[in-house]
Amino acid sequence: MKPLEIYVHIPFCVKKCNYCDFLSAPASREARQGYIESLCGQIRSYADAAKAYGVVSIFIGGGTPSLLTGSQIAAVFGAVRETFSVEAEAEITIEMNPGTVSREKLKAYRDVGINRLSIGLQSADDEELKTLGRIHTFADFLETYRMARAEGFGNINVDLMSAIPGQTVESYTRTLRRTAALSPEHISAYSLIIEEGTPFFALYGEGAGGHDEYGRLPLPDEDSERQMYYDTKRILGEYGYHRYEISNYAKPGYACRHNLGYWNRTEYLGFGDGAASLMDHKRWVTGGTPEELSREDEMEEYMFLGLRKMEGVSKTEFKRLFDVSMDSVYGKVLADMEDKDLLEQAGDFVRLTEKGIDVSNYVMSGFLL
Repeated sequence: MKPLEIYVHIPFCVKKCNYCDFLSAPASREARQGYIESLCGQIRSYADAAKAYGVVSIFIGGGTPSLLTGSQIAAVFGAVRETFSVEAEAEITIEMNPGTVSREKLKAYRDVGINRLSIGLQSADDEELKTLGRIHTFADFLETYRMARAEGFGNINVDLMSAIPGQTVESYTRTLRRTAALSPEHISAYSLIIEEGTPFFALYGEGAGGHDEYGRLPLPDEDSERQMYYDTKRILGEYGYHRYEISNYAKPGYACRHNLGYWNRTEYLGFGDGAASLMDHKRWVTGGTPEELSREDEMEEYMFLGLRKMEGVSKTEFKRLFDVSMDSVYGKVLADMEDKDLLEQAGDFVRLTEKGIDVSNYVMSGFLL
């Protein structure tokens, strides 16, 4: 059976955070229940296509999936397991936010086979959390984290964010150390991006004007943001975390298999509003028309997704997938990026250098055919 990943989107939240441009919004209990019933029907509609696949990972994302009741989560997993063959060792993750989790919900997660939690902390500083529009405090996070450990969860990710308005290098360092000291198995560390259509864009986006004269908290300057970026790798390395992807760090054996599947272009099915799918050389968003991917499209994706991994992309695998050598397609780009010390070769792999990681978007744009 071919490997398949499943993503399930739960678009509900208590309130939109000031930086969030994801498909999410508050909703009534009735709306949530109606969505779950529709979602289960959507999952079951893939019964025929599912026969050729074995599910290797499931990710329940949002929004805030932990807003759902235990019975609603059970209904979703009932539909998945009725329709798909889920491998016994599959990695099964649910995202959650502090303040929306109880011991009963955690027990329900265990009952349906969830074996990995992803907790959205973002910052260990309560003032920074208020600035972001989060509904929780650091104390709330600690309570959620300790409950999860008490319920036997041994694979936990914590999301962190840098370049928050008002954040300093020192406050970010405290967040890194306070989080790493808890020894979660995985830490995702992202820099804030000001997205159009968010409250932050109105304050800090293009054309919003200066911030200090309007009493807005200043964004960290470029030097501070760069220092936060370097401190992430250095400090997490002190605590035994290995950087395996541009924004992701893990203890040995705990790299997120679901995310690696995306970067390796494993086929995946997305269920729920706005969820994307990749199957049989086609890509589509729920409710949309599948787009046939050309060979060039797939080569491009293999390169710019694979280069997010610290190990890089394999020349042997490229040849196996596309029946041509990587050098015959990208030789000029590879040579140019190596001359600029942005890429390097390590055996069969081509990977970003430290300098290349700093300008990764520029490097990856070079592989568009």
